Amino acid sequence: MTERRTAVVTGGSAGVGRAVVRELAGHGWDVAVLARGHAGLEGAVKDVEAAGGRGLAVPTDVADLAQVRSAAAAVERELGPIDLWVNDAFAGDLRYFWEIPDEEYRRITEVTYFGQVNGTRVALEHMRARDGGVIVQVGSALGFRGIPLQAAYCGAKHAVKGFTESVITELRHCGSAVKVCMVQLPGVNTVQFEWNATGFDEHPQPVPPVFQPEIAARAVRFLAEHPRRNMWVGISTAYTILGNRVAPWFLDWYMARKTVGGQLTAAQGPRYGSNVFEPRDDEADRGAHGMFDAKAKSRDMWSWMSMHRPVLVGAAAAALAGLGLARRR
Repeated sequence: MTERRTAVVTGGSAGVGRAVVRELAGHGWDVAVLARGHAGLEGAVKDVEAAGGRGLAVPTDVADLAQVRSAAAAVERELGPIDLWVNDAFAGDLRYFWEIPDEEYRRITEVTYFGQVNGTRVALEHMRARDGGVIVQVGSALGFRGIPLQAAYCGAKHAVKGFTESVITELRHCGSAVKVCMVQLPGVNTVQFEWNATGFDEHPQPVPPVFQPEIAARAVRFLAEHPRRNMWVGISTAYTILGNRVAPWFLDWYMARKTVGGQLTAAQGPRYGSNVFEPRDDEADRGAHGMFDAKAKSRDMWSWMSMHRPVLVGAAAAALAGLGLARRR
């Protein structure tokens, strides 16, 4: 009988985090869910149990280090040693930087950046002592390239990237077997856009092309089971990161012209109110998907190729060898 593994997913009550909970549970993991909304937490645990695993709901504000430490202790007491820690929780605001109140900007930073710092700190307190485990930081293409209307989120994701790179090098210096990975996401169809804070009358929407959260969840599970430093999801993530390396001045121009309107839609959909200070899945479970199922892609060739690099490299090498043999003949 295969020994079950234990995972912690922060922000696992909704959106990408909820999809990660389902993906892990469907592949033999017991999952503890750390989030604020009680209905979302209960729904996530039911998903784990439906897949045959053990679930644990731990109401937690990831911006509070003491709460995160207490949650980790509960997980190890109830489910066993933590093998995987996924940092996904975040909050956002869609408006111009100068219109974001200072207390809201700080709160977004505390959740989106310090939430990952706190999760990593606590995970390492348990994993380093056992010299094993995997931490996955859920990042974004916007951690490499800032866009208008998301200064707080982009700043936090940039900070996560820099902080994580430092931790990776420190663990390597100390000879630790703990692995820290990053996954960089594109626009995803999640409930985020129903409860983002915003100053606009139009409904927020992800920057297209839009992908379903299950694609991100598969990438997280892949990193949990095949740790690597970094992984990109979606061709749009690739061209955003690479384009900013080559011609940031062009992206400045393009983003200024296209991306404000590209994050707003006249389509009607649910609006639950801002979740920056209060959860919006406390009374009702919001699930993983947002309102953009009709336009969201359920497949991603880029991440598929990334997961199958050895096979693709082997096939390319075989093809080149065959071509060389044919030419000699």
